[in-house]
Amino acid sequence: MTAPHITLDQWTALITVVDAGGYAQAAAALHKSQSAVTYAVQKIESLLGVKAFEIRGRKAVLTPTGHMLYRRALALLDEADDLEKAARTLSAGWEAEIALAAEILFPTGLLLDSLAAFGAESPRTRIEVVESVLGGTQEALLQGQVDLAIAPRIPAGFLGDPLMRMQMIAVAGPQHPLHRQGRELTYRDLRGYRQVAVRDTGARRDRRTVTVEVEQRWTVSHLATAIDAVRRSHGFAWFPVEHIRDDLTAGTLKPLPLREGHMQWVDLYLILANPDLAGPGVRRLAEIIRAEVATECPKRQPLN
Repeated sequence: MTAPHITLDQWTALITVVDAGGYAQAAAALHKSQSAVTYAVQKIESLLGVKAFEIRGRKAVLTPTGHMLYRRALALLDEADDLEKAARTLSAGWEAEIALAAEILFPTGLLLDSLAAFGAESPRTRIEVVESVLGGTQEALLQGQVDLAIAPRIPAGFLGDPLMRMQMIAVAGPQHPLHRQGRELTYRDLRGYRQVAVRDTGARRDRRTVTVEVEQRWTVSHLATAIDAVRRSHGFAWFPVEHIRDDLTAGTLKPLPLREGHMQWVDLYLILANPDLAGPGVRRLAEIIRAEVATECPKRQPLN
């Protein structure tokens, strides 16, 4: 492989001239002489046989070729920075802190057991859990806020592995009027009653996630609040079976006898934010989560 002729410092000079708005400003930002910055850019142009800038009045303006060089130089410096971060992470051992975005559908017990198992192996690693809903999980990945995520969708540009399939069931409190109909229900029957939903934590909420169009709806921020509201017969909702098994057993929540759609399935994926930069702690936590799911899920029978 041929070694590059242009150094990262020279690419940095070109980028700074663009970002700062000129050679003099770039020199001040880089704490170098203007002649040194000018020479760095001219060196790029001479080595590549191109013209990156043209002078208009007193201002250096990018040529079409210069625009391409600028974009590629930004990507090159980002890659170099990522490489250094990865090297520092690996040389330091396990990470000091790991951020995990966990979709609220994921069973709380599995999440806590996974964190406890990881904590036994790496007690000094701090874990920040972002409990998110739908778009919020994707945003946490896209904005670089987390190292890994458990999400119902894989955002463009990311790779994820199937983790588990969540069973969702339509329920209401035992005293809710829907349970007094004495027959199978249709979506038309639901429209006259209140639906309880959990708010999408993403900045841009996807209206298409609404399960059924109703005249009344309460939207809350926490799954526990939604479950309690439905338990008190304030409305109906679709909930993950794993979160309401005890209520179903005790009869404090009852499945709605819908003719169709009473049961839905949601796939969850485990996604590393950046597999190339993932440190040993992130990879180990992902392994533990997979192992916990593989061990516990076969024990939990779906409802019919």
